[in-house]
Amino acid sequence: MRQGTDGQAVIRFRAFGVSLLLAHLLLVGWLTLRPLDVPWMNAANLSPFAGIRADLSLGPAAAFRRIGGGLLLLAPLGVLLPMAGGRLYVSPWLSLARTVAAGSLISLAIELGQTGVPGQVVDVDSLFLNTAGVALAHVLVVPACRARLRRRGGAAGAHAVARRGHEAPQGSIPQVAQSSIPQGSTPTISGVGMAP
Repeated sequence: MRQGTDGQAVIRFRAFGVSLLLAHLLLVGWLTLRPLDVPWMNAANLSPFAGIRADLSLGPAAAFRRIGGGLLLLAPLGVLLPMAGGRLYVSPWLSLARTVAAGSLISLAIELGQTGVPGQVVDVDSLFLNTAGVALAHVLVVPACRARLRRRGGAAGAHAVARRGHEAPQGSIPQVAQSSIPQGSTPTISGVGMAP
């Protein structure tokens, strides 16, 4: 019974993560891919870090706003992508690599989509900032949350197993792990020899 409710909780958690992810992607798409009426536009920036240097030359307040906006635009993906995946037991490095790769591909798709949108300018530095924001959010939030959920799930699972063993109704057969049931010997076919 407990495993069923745990499984349903994981499904609800993943569904919640997927719905938040879709909502965030719709918001990002609306912000970055809608046509803008502007009196003038900058040229596309295809030189790495030229836009960041230009932002830094505007002063601390403007640089913080522009660079921070680039970092924060896709940063929630660093948490929402692993949440939508729903895996608790995964290598932290593999999770980071997958999340950063997905975030950078989404950022690249946005930049490529902006090539045909009036008023939007392609900026290679946005790709770098968006990817850095995804990585930073993932590193700061996901490992701690996974550890906490594993501890909570492990303690709940241990209590459920102990409770099942002590509270089993009379006449019921205790559940045994499938791997501990002997399976018998491997069947052989007569007349077929072993390979050398």
